[in-house]
Amino acid sequence: MSAAWRIVEDDLSGAPVRALLEVHFAGMLANSPAGSCHFLDFDGLRAGDVTFWSIHRGDELAGCGALKMLDSAHGEIKSMRTAEAFLRQGVAAHMLDHIIDVARERGLERLSLETGSSGSFEPAFALYRRYGFTECAPFADYKPDPFSRFMTRAL
Repeated sequence: MSAAWRIVEDDLSGAPVRALLEVHFAGMLANSPAGSCHFLDFDGLRAGDVTFWSIHRGDELAGCGALKMLDSAHGEIKSMRTAEAFLRQGVAAHMLDHIIDVARERGLERLSLETGSSGSFEPAFALYRRYGFTECAPFADYKPDPFSRFMTRAL
């Protein structure tokens, strides 16, 4: 079994990735009011403007992430989630590196994201800050919301 991380474009058909996303959806709803949750459901993650990836170590699913194209120059990071067994092992950083690399390959000039504002989102917020994301005003179709933090960075 290889110890290297493997990131693959994923069609969301596998039971492990679907189970991880169910945990993701439940986690979002447990930490923010439903009207302030902006995660993409399965159909949203399969939309033509979204690319979804899973990250694996050997045969085990370690996490996932997605890139939504807002326009030809601006993308949004979506559905970043690490499987519980892989927390604090660099999964999110590997996925974020991948998403940034793909965004650059596609010629994007900016990446943005929305994350929750409660304490449970602090690890995500800290990761994005380390990668040069800074807080910004709501973008795309988002509205100001005390349960959301908006972040962006130029590429």
